[in-house]
Amino acid sequence: MRKFFGTDGIRGLTNQVPMTAEVAMRVGMAAGAHFLRGDHKHRVVIGKDTRLSGYMLENALVAGFTSVGMDVVQVGPMPTPAIAMLTRSMRADLGVMISASHNPYRDNGIKLFGPDGYKLSDEDEAQIEHLLGQEPKLAEPSHIGRAKRIDDARGRYIHAVKQSLPESVRLDGLRIVLDCANGAAYNSAPTVFWELGADVVAIGVDPNGTNINDKCGSTAPALLQETVVASGADIGIALDGDADRLIVVDEQGRIVDGDQIMGLIGASWARQGRLKGGGVVATVMSNLGLERFLEGEGLRLERTKVGDRHVLERMREGGFNVGGEQSGHMILSDHATTGDGTLAALQVLAELIASGKPASELLHQFDPVPQLLKNVRFAGGKPLEDKQVIAAIAEGEATLNGRGRLVIRPSGTEPLIRVMAEGDDAGQVEQVVDMICDAVRAATA
Repeated sequence: MRKFFGTDGIRGLTNQVPMTAEVAMRVGMAAGAHFLRGDHKHRVVIGKDTRLSGYMLENALVAGFTSVGMDVVQVGPMPTPAIAMLTRSMRADLGVMISASHNPYRDNGIKLFGPDGYKLSDEDEAQIEHLLGQEPKLAEPSHIGRAKRIDDARGRYIHAVKQSLPESVRLDGLRIVLDCANGAAYNSAPTVFWELGADVVAIGVDPNGTNINDKCGSTAPALLQETVVASGADIGIALDGDADRLIVVDEQGRIVDGDQIMGLIGASWARQGRLKGGGVVATVMSNLGLERFLEGEGLRLERTKVGDRHVLERMREGGFNVGGEQSGHMILSDHATTGDGTLAALQVLAELIASGKPASELLHQFDPVPQLLKNVRFAGGKPLEDKQVIAAIAEGEATLNGRGRLVIRPSGTEPLIRVMAEGDDAGQVEQVVDMICDAVRAATA
């Protein structure tokens, strides 16, 4: 069992294990020791979002890395995909992003990237977990690492993101409302769209250490919806706290989720001859409507377990270049090694410009089938192994009878069983979900 690493790095409530300064320093020591390979000068790039606790964790990580002989490059508040990009471009041995993504400011996390800019493998994380329990081997005094801040990192990322579009593509005449969630992209994302010619109405760009994701960003798009309609904008873009995901709002204020965005980019790239792998990779949570839409386009939908790491693994295995999650993680591997909300937004805007259609028409690629997700909290044990729960699941599958899907899984971060069903009959879907939820509650009573 893992003690520190979860589905996306290490995450938790600040000043409680594992999100303490002490643990962060030990992570720096362990990860640094694991990546001290070869006789070159070793380097780690550290970025963060705008949480108050980022200062504390950053300094602790710097102490850990330098103590084992690694040089540290600090780049300040930057999107998670920027850290992945800078790790590669600076020939660093390791990249670190201090962020709890879409969580409230009280939480924080540590995401690690290898020298190739990809999130660490399970094997690397297991090795670091092992080293966390060992006495660290500290560097000789003459080999202690140095720490340096660089000021032009943001500009490097902005240039790289803009390079994902042909130079002929401009956003002139397009009014965009951009919600940066008071997070890591509060400075870089508005600059990207402004430099490409858009009229940018920026919200969520005044971080104070405690307002990240607070009633703003991709998980709370109400303010974005209101602002798009009130300002007469053509489209709205909402990023999350570390800017690795996005949600779009059309000119009528309606939310467009990651499934519609994947459908748009996948089908468009296929028509242009740019799509690789013959389809799109998504998780088991993506709507059946997306799968049917892609099939109608002669493409397939490959499904993985929940988590962008699993999506990326399948993309790399199968040679796909478009993948993502319904929640808004978009991985476009021709341009990035991890999810990038700003980069994905540019692809959507390029399609909007090229089509000449309003966002409400362009972004409605398919009608999603009714889908319902409910969570059941439990105190302990393994409710999915209970006979009554197994029988309820079997009955639910028989009820859907090939006209829908059923996904039941434990949460990777909380004591919850997540029960999701979808199908053409909304009433039937609700009946199946409630029946299984009741069985789980009975099993844990």
